[in-house]
Amino acid sequence: MLENLKIGILGGGQLGSMLLRYAIDFGLNVSVMDKDAEAPCSRHTSSFQIGDPMNYDDVIAFGKHLDIITIEKEAVNVEALQKLQDDGVRVYPSPRIIETIQDKYVQKQFLAQNGIPVVPGLLIKGRDDLRQHTDKFPACLKKCKQGYDGKGVMILKSAADIANAFDEECVLEDLVEIRHEISVIVSRNESGAVECYDPVLMVFNRERMILDFQMCPANIDVNLAVQACSLAVKTAEVLLLVGIMAVEMFISSDGKLYVNELAPRPHNSGHHTIEANATSQFEQQMRMILDLPIGSTRQNMASVMINIIEPAAFRKNSILEALKTILCTDDVHLHWYGKKLGTEGRKIGHVTITENTIEDAMSKAVMIRHILKGLQNGN
Repeated sequence: MLENLKIGILGGGQLGSMLLRYAIDFGLNVSVMDKDAEAPCSRHTSSFQIGDPMNYDDVIAFGKHLDIITIEKEAVNVEALQKLQDDGVRVYPSPRIIETIQDKYVQKQFLAQNGIPVVPGLLIKGRDDLRQHTDKFPACLKKCKQGYDGKGVMILKSAADIANAFDEECVLEDLVEIRHEISVIVSRNESGAVECYDPVLMVFNRERMILDFQMCPANIDVNLAVQACSLAVKTAEVLLLVGIMAVEMFISSDGKLYVNELAPRPHNSGHHTIEANATSQFEQQMRMILDLPIGSTRQNMASVMINIIEPAAFRKNSILEALKTILCTDDVHLHWYGKKLGTEGRKIGHVTITENTIEDAMSKAVMIRHILKGLQNGN
């Protein structure tokens, strides 16, 4: 029975805490490991362990008595997960998938070799190597590893920008004129059955390079939406994914689709599914790792999801009043992550607005974004 299974989550952030909500629905026994004793998950399970998901010994000690391990972030020790898998622990996504995803150049090469369109890019060893490729400028420079939430990405316009460029292994990508950025959450089970959620349109804060808000259904041509779902399905199949995965894509100005990045776990771009879909991305992940039937991905409501970004220290006292104002609006759903405040610019919560039409949802979103922008900008 499900209650006899011992499940582990590597990473104790907000994605892990949202997974725990659905683990409770399935009556599961779940342990979580994170190196931060005050991580959001720490208050939601009695089986919270302090340890570094990137440390081999910590991961082995955490996982050796478990039946199943999953992740809420890619920064985990793949060698330890492979050892646990060899010893009989079920690991989802597989260590092979995580290893492919952890390095952006390896990820790009894998996708290209499997016929999935990506923006062309070169492997760069550091600044000295970069100086040999100024003919590619302007271009986008991305760290191969440890880049997330906009960190590890910069635009290089000319050779003068090299002095401030990352001095480590990076991908130097062609600069594509982007019309839209979208994401498709795809799920696949052990038997190979695949389901997609509808694409979401993502709008980014260009200063912080972090997701500002997203809307679903996405305001894109239906043929492009079908193509995006087909690409997501193909990507899940060539990876032999078991679980869920966010497939982030660019729509170029000439209407072409490119896969940008993969995240084989619950993802910010799938938060709206909690309120707007028949099965949330978090329940879907639990279903996949437990080898249960895939849940319906049917969209019941149009939605807009807005990230709440931690403001500067002098604005922290205004957070509660802003949230109270936002919650005066009907069909607005607050998710507060419970992080210890102190890092300006990171995600500390999100708001999802559900409505019968995307136009009605966007109407409310304009007001809520104005309140949140005032909080962040000090207006």
